Amino acid sequence: MRILFVADGRSPIALDWIEFFVEKGDEVHLASTFPAEPRLKLASFHFVPVAFSSLKPGVVGEPASRGPANRFWSASGLRLRTLVRRWLAPLTLPPAALRLQRIVEEVGPDLMHAMRIPFEGMLAAEALGNEGYPPLVVSVWGNDFTLHAPSTPWMARQTRRCLIRTNGVHADCRRDLRLAHEWGFPDGGSAIVAPGNGGVKTDLFYPPEEASPERELTLINPRGFRAYVHNDTFFKALVAIVERWPELKVLCPDMAGESQAIRWVQSLRLQKNVELLPKLSRLEMAEAFRRAAISVSPTTHDGTPNTLLEAMACGCFPIAGDLESVREWIAPGTNGILVDPEDPGSIGEAITRAMVDSSLRSIAREANRQLIAERAENQMVMRLVEEFYRTIQAKS
Repeated sequence: MRILFVADGRSPIALDWIEFFVEKGDEVHLASTFPAEPRLKLASFHFVPVAFSSLKPGVVGEPASRGPANRFWSASGLRLRTLVRRWLAPLTLPPAALRLQRIVEEVGPDLMHAMRIPFEGMLAAEALGNEGYPPLVVSVWGNDFTLHAPSTPWMARQTRRCLIRTNGVHADCRRDLRLAHEWGFPDGGSAIVAPGNGGVKTDLFYPPEEASPERELTLINPRGFRAYVHNDTFFKALVAIVERWPELKVLCPDMAGESQAIRWVQSLRLQKNVELLPKLSRLEMAEAFRRAAISVSPTTHDGTPNTLLEAMACGCFPIAGDLESVREWIAPGTNGILVDPEDPGSIGEAITRAMVDSSLRSIAREANRQLIAERAENQMVMRLVEEFYRTIQAKS
């Protein structure tokens, strides 16, 4: 197939997915909504800025520059960035769509796949209009419906427009298929439920060979800074935990240098326990998961978090926000614990239970290993995706 992806070319999730089709010999083109230098053998690469992505400093692996643009894209600018993108970003769609139209005409794809609704799916739908070809697949990422779509009238309108134009929907949880129909995806439309990154690469994400005393006293929060991650309650919950376990180590990827995280750690006197780490590569994330016995995901919006599956594959005991989508993977008290992510007490009680109950962690570790093998192994998932693509193409 000749496939044109519309995606964030910096995203490990998107690149894992795209790499599968590159390696199997399809002709793969990428229209990236952010400046990027993906290390894939693409047939062509294009940068299509939308939703102020051209203001993002640098590319993956480069240090961010100082100045207003860097502050806009930093954790400290999260609230402002969220407001601006929700209210004003739809205005950037028409000029970006003209650029994407020219790429479509040049490439002549058999199929387009937009990986996320805001703003990649919105952009693709705007560029294709009501034309029936090429067929369009849209991925729904964790909070596209629960957080972004209802946030403003503009976001709601563009979400509906995207789903009406879509030929096929890929969601990472059953909940989002239901919501897709509520937001305009036609009944009877083709759909697939599969992990958003195409599943877990178990040759990369696997448990350590044996337990160690250091691992038993280490936990990880892999979520970084997002509008729906309650790191404030997470750090507050740690205060009572480190009083009981003074040697506890807490790994926090993608928080190094973030002023808000530094203030929380200092004000709560957690400097001896918390490691604010830089953004980690996939290999480094896998190694970080293997260092930890427990993974905590304090979110109020999610689909199936890739970090949840990767943590489970590495043998971490998962603690996560009590969400409908997460319950598709976690049976509370059996293979994980679900919490109120806005309540430090709820998070603290869950961490304490997981720390003291080694048998619960052991049972969960084996259950989660089987769950990942049966439902989320990368090659198995991507073969189903390939069949899905061909079904969409055949119907168009």
